[in-house]
Amino acid sequence: MDFTKRQITKIAREANKLTIKMMKEEGIGSGEFDLVHLVRHNPGISQKEAGEKLNMDKGAVAHRVVHLEQKGYLIRQTNPNDARSRLLYATPKADALKNSKAEVERAFYTWLLEELSDQERDIFCTILEKLYYRSKHESRSGFPNLYKILNHVEVNPYE
Repeated sequence: MDFTKRQITKIAREANKLTIKMMKEEGIGSGEFDLVHLVRHNPGISQKEAGEKLNMDKGAVAHRVVHLEQKGYLIRQTNPNDARSRLLYATPKADALKNSKAEVERAFYTWLLEELSDQERDIFCTILEKLYYRSKHESRSGFPNLYKILNHVEVNPYE
């Protein structure tokens, strides 16, 4: 039984709606933000690798990269090992975008918690932190416990 009624997901979805709305006001869509985020965390990634990681075809990645370059979020440089390939790098404007998104999320969650008493907020945040670290540990180890539950067998999908 799901005691949470998936409310963590539903709250995150509402925060995401606000974030997307605010990003659109800055002239960037959610798909563009995903590419900027990927490049920020993988400087020098090729367009081909970016497409594979984002599950996008070559043309879509190239189109999105051109738009993000025109908007000042990404720069492309020729790959020194393959002149046909372009490597992607984030600009300082991309870093500011990340900070802008984080600020929107921070404002949403601050607003959401403001009706709680200090004690309720502290208890909630303590529990939330425990859940976050548990989920992060499970993710980093390849979700073995969840595969066991979902498949009723012990399977490591990363072997």
